[in-house]
Amino acid sequence: MATKKYISMTVHEVLDELKAMGNEKTGDIYRNRDTQLDVFGVKIGDLKTIVKKVGKNHDLALELYNTKNYDAMYLAGLIADEKKITKEDLNHWLDLSDTYLLSEFTVAWLAAETDFGLELALEWIDQDNELIESAGWSTITSYMSVHPDEDLDLDLLGSLLKRCQLTIHDQKNRVRYTMNSFVIGVGSFVLPMADEARAVAEAIGNVQVSMGKTACHVPNASDYIANVWKKGYQGRKRKQARC
Repeated sequence: MATKKYISMTVHEVLDELKAMGNEKTGDIYRNRDTQLDVFGVKIGDLKTIVKKVGKNHDLALELYNTKNYDAMYLAGLIADEKKITKEDLNHWLDLSDTYLLSEFTVAWLAAETDFGLELALEWIDQDNELIESAGWSTITSYMSVHPDEDLDLDLLGSLLKRCQLTIHDQKNRVRYTMNSFVIGVGSFVLPMADEARAVAEAIGNVQVSMGKTACHVPNASDYIANVWKKGYQGRKRKQARC
């Protein structure tokens, strides 16, 4: 099988291409997620056309994230090398994030694919900063989704489930959302703990989160897990966290 050949692009060439792909309607969707970053408004599908051209390009990813352009930063997460990214890099990326679209997805997905992602996530969930805390919970959820159950610390996950049950309704806005997602994640991805997660989800009930200028809603964790089970997807892992 022929090896896939990728092309070399500079950060300026990528920015020019992103600008050409952008549109105001998509940009408004991102701005409604509270970002103050420069935004071109590129759809995720269009970002992936660049991913297919440049492949995994870690140096380019680092440059793109430092542009402080939302579209370039999201793209950076898709082409970064999980084997080369460092804890310092990810903390820096988190510091530059001003929207959960970056902290809970771009940064958390990449962190979950590293060898030290869980360690970082456990540090993040104890910080007194909404975006950092929520990034931590999101990272743990993604970590569970891509690692076999036998590699997971079930006692740790059990203690985190209990923490969610006892404190979720008193947490910061996005922390409530990602804690709820964590409970769903345990019930969906971790087969040995599915019943325990379902019980915690029922105890938690509905979680109130302000979703800002969006039509998004917060899923009821118990109903969500039940639906996963109904479809026969419980315990099914993902090939990668990034998408």
